[in-house]
Amino acid sequence: MKTLRQLLSGKRQPLAAVSPNDTVLDALQLMATHDVGALLVLDGEKLVGIFSERDYARKIILHGKASKDTKISEIMSDKVLYVTLERTVDECMAIMSEKHFRHLPVMDDQQKVVGIVSIGDLVKETICEQQFIIRQLESYIAG
Repeated sequence: MKTLRQLLSGKRQPLAAVSPNDTVLDALQLMATHDVGALLVLDGEKLVGIFSERDYARKIILHGKASKDTKISEIMSDKVLYVTLERTVDECMAIMSEKHFRHLPVMDDQQKVVGIVSIGDLVKETICEQQFIIRQLESYIAG
């Protein structure tokens, strides 16, 4: 099973992040530009939260707040679970399933943010690995 180090080495997309002082509207525009469902919230290089489509739906829309007037710091999830580069796809899938998360920040050994993985990234990788195993088994059986 691949580690996150291997998985992230194949991702070419730049890290999408906002500051706690950015507005929700700024964050939504960045999410649309990068076609992502969540953004890391960084204060300098320090991970201080995560902002997701779920945060927007539950904390802006349902409360009638204005996206252009609300700061990310007001609605971000500030208790962020993260994983390291040595974790495997299976381990991350288990964490995300248990905690009902769709996105996990990834940190290196120096506690620096190096990426984010989504449940979609993990499912895609799992399917690719299963297809590879099936091809190997078919080749062995036909062999």
